[in-house]
Amino acid sequence: MKIKIGIGILAFFTLTAVLGPLLIGADPAATSDDGLQGPSAAHWLGTTQTGQDILTQIVYGARVSMGVGVLSAVIANAVAVAAGLVGGYFGGAVDEVLSVLTNIFLVLPALPLIIVLAGYLPQRGVASVAVVIAVTGWAWGARVLRAQTLSVRRRDFVQAARASGEGPFRIIFFEILPVLLPVIATSFLATVVAAILAEAGLSFLGLADLSTVSWGSMLYFAQNGQALLIGAWWWFIPPGLCIALIGTGLALVNFGIDEIANPRLRTVKVKART
Repeated sequence: MKIKIGIGILAFFTLTAVLGPLLIGADPAATSDDGLQGPSAAHWLGTTQTGQDILTQIVYGARVSMGVGVLSAVIANAVAVAAGLVGGYFGGAVDEVLSVLTNIFLVLPALPLIIVLAGYLPQRGVASVAVVIAVTGWAWGARVLRAQTLSVRRRDFVQAARASGEGPFRIIFFEILPVLLPVIATSFLATVVAAILAEAGLSFLGLADLSTVSWGSMLYFAQNGQALLIGAWWWFIPPGLCIALIGTGLALVNFGIDEIANPRLRTVKVKART
């Protein structure tokens, strides 16, 4: 049930991000004379201080916020898979070097490091912000995958592949990697959530590209326009609610994958039903 609800939420936001801008066709930055209008038939979610339509910004912001989240997760998990599997399989000096590097990034405070790196970016586009977030988000996934690889490499099918003359990288990516796909999927979804929150935080602090409409930049301009003080709740609640909902959807899918992949959780669930 959890995974169905989560997939439904993710499907809704994905369709909004992909098809929404095509269906609306309006410019999210377009201003009008209807400044600070509440929800109405003309503007379903109201308008900003300069008359920009909130619904249009939500739809376009979904594409940017989710794009940053997915791109950051792809980069971070690619690094985590490479570092975790290679270090866990080879061991020795290779594992020591990768473990030290992983530990360094684990102990570094992520948010201050993201802020510092983002502050020195020559360009603050979507790709640049995604790379900065990925740099600080790969280490914990690499640590988990390394621990799992240390366990899997001792199993019989890995020993059989090694005895049959298979190369180390073929064993890593064709024998060990498929076994760890549930762990990688869980790590990927968690990284997407963290990346969306990090992008919102950077935009809220004014460190991202504010010319691009995202849920975080909407919160930034709402805060600058003192939306809370003047009672313009429709300005800041929709983007904040979208971030919370997509985080909930990703978390529910994550829990569902964990229940499917973890035999202990399946056993507990069966016993509870009995």
